[in-house]
Amino acid sequence: MSQDQITIIEPKRFLSSLDLGDLWRHRELLYFMIWRDVKIRYKQASFGIAWAVLQPVLTTAIFTVIFSSVARFDTVDVPYPLFALSGVMIWLFVHTSVSMASNSFVSNTNLVTKIYFPRLILPLAATVAALSDLLFSVLILGLMMVYFAVAPSSQILLAPVALLMTLVLAASLGTLFSALNVRFRDVKFALPFLLQVWMIASPIFYPSSLLPEKWRLVYAINPMVGILDLFRSAVFGTSIDWQLIGISSISIVVITVLSLAVFRWMEDDFADIV
Repeated sequence: MSQDQITIIEPKRFLSSLDLGDLWRHRELLYFMIWRDVKIRYKQASFGIAWAVLQPVLTTAIFTVIFSSVARFDTVDVPYPLFALSGVMIWLFVHTSVSMASNSFVSNTNLVTKIYFPRLILPLAATVAALSDLLFSVLILGLMMVYFAVAPSSQILLAPVALLMTLVLAASLGTLFSALNVRFRDVKFALPFLLQVWMIASPIFYPSSLLPEKWRLVYAINPMVGILDLFRSAVFGTSIDWQLIGISSISIVVITVLSLAVFRWMEDDFADIV
């Protein structure tokens, strides 16, 4: 007499419910979506690739004229144009990628409602596609360092770590706002304002040392603080505040987990709502 088979159905755990293995199986689709977003981004722009160069250069020039002559922030031994550009290039990538990713489901309604694929691919593709602008900015930063006779420091190997932290943060926020934008269409109006406030609250055109010591660790809850400090320290060889970077890293982890949780919670209704 055979024993009865018993099937136990349990709720999926958080990470398994995301089905990251399915995302890996569709990696070719992710690649083609990234390439499509890159081509559309430059093909539909009047200035094309030149816009990726003009935007950080013009923004840096404006910051330099205003803040180096009026506010005169203390950037130690780093020329202010280099200091400003190192912050602007990181910020522009975050701003662009989050803005593009937040609209990824709304702009791909026909695709979302007709076929199945891991939904996480859309915000991830939009985020990675924005890396092309960041690469151009890195090249500009290198040329400006040659112009100002500033040699890379021995800490330069930490620069990719800062850029990876930036990518994770941008992908997380892009994923979060892409999900929220499907259900709450007010997000497209609120997001530009939130990004503008975040820019002012981040040490993009001013050093984090401008704040009193007792408030600096609280300030580091803003993940951009640790990212910018680490990137500038890596490139220009200034001292690294690991405590500051550690707090910002924890913020990035919290934002990533929260974003994935919200995305998973809303994912099943995307096709019905969008």
